[in-house]
Amino acid sequence: MIAITGAAGFIGSNLALRLAHEGHDLLLVDHPLRAAKVPNWVGLSGFQFLDHDRFLTALESDTFTPDAIFHLGACSSTTETDWDYLRRNNIDYTRTLWDWCAAHERPLLYASSAATYGDGALGFDDRTAPVELLPLNLYGKSKNDFDAWALAEVAAGRPAPPQWAGLKFFNVYGPREIHKVRMASVVYQAWRQLKENGTVKLFRSTVPDAPDGGQQRDFVFVGDCVDHLHALWQNPVPSGLYNSGTGTARTFLDLARAVFAALGREPDIQFIDMPTDLAGRYQSFTQAEMTKLRETGYGSESTALEDGVRVTVQWLEENGR
Repeated sequence: MIAITGAAGFIGSNLALRLAHEGHDLLLVDHPLRAAKVPNWVGLSGFQFLDHDRFLTALESDTFTPDAIFHLGACSSTTETDWDYLRRNNIDYTRTLWDWCAAHERPLLYASSAATYGDGALGFDDRTAPVELLPLNLYGKSKNDFDAWALAEVAAGRPAPPQWAGLKFFNVYGPREIHKVRMASVVYQAWRQLKENGTVKLFRSTVPDAPDGGQQRDFVFVGDCVDHLHALWQNPVPSGLYNSGTGTARTFLDLARAVFAALGREPDIQFIDMPTDLAGRYQSFTQAEMTKLRETGYGSESTALEDGVRVTVQWLEENGR
């Protein structure tokens, strides 16, 4: 049995569908289900479900002893300001799973974030020590703090899962993210705006070296992220932190134009001021260094932005609302 936390969420539901297709028994873990997340499990059957608190109780009592845990559940809001909430959900909960996997000798793969890299002044290399990084928001800090803690535990020789990986997901987009609303990817936001108004609005640039729409991110298709998780689990690779991106930065204009193209529409793009709660905490450039993952033997090519957007838009056209 494989356990997936955050299993009704974006990356978690896509991973669940992949593992179910392979024939794995699944224990799906999430907060009590909201109606907005239920469609993410369309096509799944034969799984067991626990809410996130009861999952910890079940592990403690050995009611369930999964063969591996994919921990993708967390508070993913980059604008969250309640540090105690972030600490409980993104650090303490993950530590509990780490300790259980260490004691029961089970693999643990968990979601870190590219938000740990902050403004990118030190680059986007997963070999950079977390203690050197300065995230721009508390969400990024919570992910970085756990990464630093995990590496410190290993360095001190304290118990650790026999196989573990923290994946620094970059700007993930794809099917099954409608429930994220404001935190959903720009692909979803652009599709929704286009369907409602026929135009797409992008933030004006706040940095001198990028024109409006010229801000660049490493946009990665969710199917590639699932492939990264799967490869790090199935293959005998070194434990540690790994970037999950493409290695290529593309502009927001590229992305918006790809959405229009996927719908056979001529681009109509407008620029708006950045919200005050994002100003100063916004990454205007990200680009994953993918050498570390490639050195494990992972050889699959990343999904091209235009191809991933086309698949995503097709899914939204069939399932969006």
